[in-house]
Amino acid sequence: MKLLGKSPALLFGQFAGVALIYLIFFSMGVSEAFFTVYTTKMVLAQTVIVGVGALGMTLIIISGGIDLSVGSVIALSCVTTALVLKAGGSIPTAVAVGTLTGAAVGLLNGMLIVSLKIVPFIATLGTLGIARGLAKIFSNERTVNPSLESIRGLSEVMAFERDTPIWDLPPGVWVMFGLGLLVAVILHFTVFGRFTFAIGSNEPTARLCGVPVSLCKIGLYTLSGALTGVSGVLLFGQLTIGDPTTAVGKELDIIAATVIGGGSLSGGQGSVLGSLIGAFIMSLLRNGCLMMEWPNPIQEIVIGAIIIFAVALDQFRHRRGVD
Repeated sequence: MKLLGKSPALLFGQFAGVALIYLIFFSMGVSEAFFTVYTTKMVLAQTVIVGVGALGMTLIIISGGIDLSVGSVIALSCVTTALVLKAGGSIPTAVAVGTLTGAAVGLLNGMLIVSLKIVPFIATLGTLGIARGLAKIFSNERTVNPSLESIRGLSEVMAFERDTPIWDLPPGVWVMFGLGLLVAVILHFTVFGRFTFAIGSNEPTARLCGVPVSLCKIGLYTLSGALTGVSGVLLFGQLTIGDPTTAVGKELDIIAATVIGGGSLSGGQGSVLGSLIGAFIMSLLRNGCLMMEWPNPIQEIVIGAIIIFAVALDQFRHRRGVD
């Protein structure tokens, strides 16, 4: 249970929420296709980009921070991955460059927050614009189109067969699960993870207890940026082009998934499993709305209402804990 990072009650509530969504769409007469294995695998594939990004956001939110730049960083990493492949680089090189691109922006975020004492909201709001601008400059404000031969292998990251068992998932889903396990181990079985919870719970006390707060924050934002970079690489695998205008607003989905999964915007709380379930819930809601043939504005209202409910629930839990 320690690896999951959630109490049994909260864990039950997460899965109950997923079951409730299925029940609501069933009662509203959604197509039977919504409940098939194929749709479940498709929803899992749609969860990957937000899910991997939410792993990094989980680290940041547990530490009491926030990162608004993740959508732009995903686009920038997607573009740099495409540029390496278009220039004739190998897939491992492209993956490394895309990941390091995210890590570099994360390092910049951490340095701004620690060195200049800028609050995370403002610092990452600034790098949101910087990363998006760099993506457009690097791509000459056009989509980057590597040859089909150069992307072979990476383009199949989200591919799966229709008539196969539930465990025959796209490679990207297994990457998400593997990274989730890695982040869970870091959070719950390392000193760095204990420091992360300590900083988010009470930063002044953590500092007095000898926690290297500044160094930890830089490490957290860098690690989160690297995970966001991986998300950008996976997005390239899904799109097979480097698009500087992609992932607009994706930061809201990633933050929402983390909060829906039990992460507290007040810091000190959050879990890997909860964030992944939150990302799955977001994808499931969108898929259900599409199958109900609801117009896009209605979908946005539904998602927005869920986010407000999740944040209100977080604030209620926080006030009850304080009282």
